[in-house]
Amino acid sequence: MLKTLTVWNFALLEHVEIEFSAGLNILTGETGAGKSILIDALGAVLGRRLTGDFIRTGCEWLRVEAVFDISGQKDVKEILSEQAIDADEDTLIITRQYTTKGKNSILVNGCHVTIAFLKSLGEALVDIHGQHENLSILKQDNQRYIVDHSNTKVYNQLKSYETVFSKWKELLTEIEEKKEKAANLNERLDMLRWQDQEIEQAQLTAGEEVELEADIKRLSNSERITENVEKAYCLFDGTEESEGILSAVARVRQCLEQAGRFEEQLSELVQPLEDASYQLQDIFYSVRNYKDALDFDPKRLDDIQNRMDQIDKLRKKYGSTVEEVLLYQKKIRQELEDMENFDANLEADEQKLKVLHDSLMDEGNKLTEQRKTAADKLSSSIQRQLKALGMQSSQFRIMISESEPTLNGLDEVSIQFSANEGEKEKSLAKTASGGELSRIALAIKTVSAQNDDSVGSMVFDEIDTGIGGETAQMVAERIAWVGFFKQVLCITHLPQIACMADAHYHLYKEVNEGKTVTSVKKLSRDERIREVARMASGKDISKAALTSAEEMIEHAYARKESFRKRK
Repeated sequence: MLKTLTVWNFALLEHVEIEFSAGLNILTGETGAGKSILIDALGAVLGRRLTGDFIRTGCEWLRVEAVFDISGQKDVKEILSEQAIDADEDTLIITRQYTTKGKNSILVNGCHVTIAFLKSLGEALVDIHGQHENLSILKQDNQRYIVDHSNTKVYNQLKSYETVFSKWKELLTEIEEKKEKAANLNERLDMLRWQDQEIEQAQLTAGEEVELEADIKRLSNSERITENVEKAYCLFDGTEESEGILSAVARVRQCLEQAGRFEEQLSELVQPLEDASYQLQDIFYSVRNYKDALDFDPKRLDDIQNRMDQIDKLRKKYGSTVEEVLLYQKKIRQELEDMENFDANLEADEQKLKVLHDSLMDEGNKLTEQRKTAADKLSSSIQRQLKALGMQSSQFRIMISESEPTLNGLDEVSIQFSANEGEKEKSLAKTASGGELSRIALAIKTVSAQNDDSVGSMVFDEIDTGIGGETAQMVAERIAWVGFFKQVLCITHLPQIACMADAHYHLYKEVNEGKTVTSVKKLSRDERIREVARMASGKDISKAALTSAEEMIEHAYARKESFRKRK
């Protein structure tokens, strides 16, 4: 839902800020007051093309900012999520600025986006009826959506079909990929067999490169190890020239024992020293055993280095560690097994595909039949609404035609329309004018409003073109009905429509310091009565006109109360 729209330097709109309401928002004013300019400004933040002509005379830039409440609008949140744009608080702020130099700046919740992204986002936010290029009902996907969401059975059948289609399509793609690979099957087989053989001949053991690297380090430094172990042994055991560590410690302990007879403090040092002596003896035995076992074979070093060269060669080809090389071998063996059983596997897959295809056609045919039933019912209901909206000679039909299987079914859904008796029905985009499209959209929304969970806001700009009297009343009541389920912004010149407003805004021009500006005011109840009277009788508003306008508003309120009970 559109909460606020703020506009700077957009044509006659110097600075306007409007807080919109839920339900039916009516925009009125004299011809040329700037009502359509306001809708153009809204179109700007929905992705509509801008030019320098929109910038207010004497200004260097224009800016439009719209704030939306997107709670419950899953489609909008998915679009934002794809661009990593945060919308956790259910508030969406779009700001667009355009300069006389053609610089275009677009921010969505503080993130810069492209005009293409803004346009796709705008289509999910607001449905503008009145400008031919913006009408969502001209898009075939939306025409199908109308049918599929008009009936629970159709929607549930569509979901059943989609489940089978996804499985069928996935397997079909898999089979096609296998067949593509089969063209180079023999060449691939030879390569995989050679790779498997190369890895197998190496007889790798997981983690062995770590042990080999430790052995290479040890053997490469054998002279240093030998020299230092011999030196450590001598320091422990002593030489002819010097006393060893163990003997020195023994003599220190003896001295402390003798002195400790006379000094308790020295006596307490004997036991720790004795414990240290035992630990030193253990270390000495370990050093002695290592020294006695020293045997550095140069050939052993050559063998280990050759093994590491072999492993390094494989690691460069198949993985950074022996574990990764072995994992690669496991994968190619599985691929070899699949390829060697290619024909049998392919035959099994194609049999599965046939079963899925039969199931797909069965689900698709059910969907087609249910769509046809729903489309016929919808066509009749919408046709009745069109006649009530003054389009007595029009013909409206939702046609279901056969197509190739897609995620959406086995058929295409298209709206066929003829405005005049005797003319052949054609696609909606080719036959309906802007005003007709607006009334068709209103007829569709009147029938489907309760089931339609698409865009949250709608704009009607040309809906009252060429109508009056009873037809105007019918249009008004249907707009009010749609307003129970959607936020509606409607520009109108008809008092019958204006009196149905949940919120009424009046646009007017005034001259300030020699410049014309458009202002917007939300009307109070008394102001609404006066504006409806003006719309009905012109500038010379009599007391009778005011009384009549008040009665119209009271009648509209009563009609909406009856709608509320039906809802």
